[in-house]
Amino acid sequence: MAIVFTEDGERDFGALDNSIRVKFIKQFDKLLAMPPRRHLRGGNPYFCENVTEQARLAYRLDGDDICIIRCFATHKEYERWYRGMGRG
Repeated sequence: MAIVFTEDGERDFGALDNSIRVKFIKQFDKLLAMPPRRHLRGGNPYFCENVTEQARLAYRLDGDDICIIRCFATHKEYERWYRGMGRG
């Protein structure tokens, strides 16, 4: 099992502050050790993890790999993305 990034996920991760980025890296390690937990509702193929009280991580499973879709520094960013999924 490995962590891979989409273009959006890589861009989001690169834009994070170092202090938050370290927390995301720890969350990646946890994901590799434990199976996914919280699946998004509405038939979405994505999972979501709380990295901090505000920061969120959206990902999907691609075979044996965990594909990072987006990294959100704030809950507001995450909510905007989540609400926009239903309109595409």
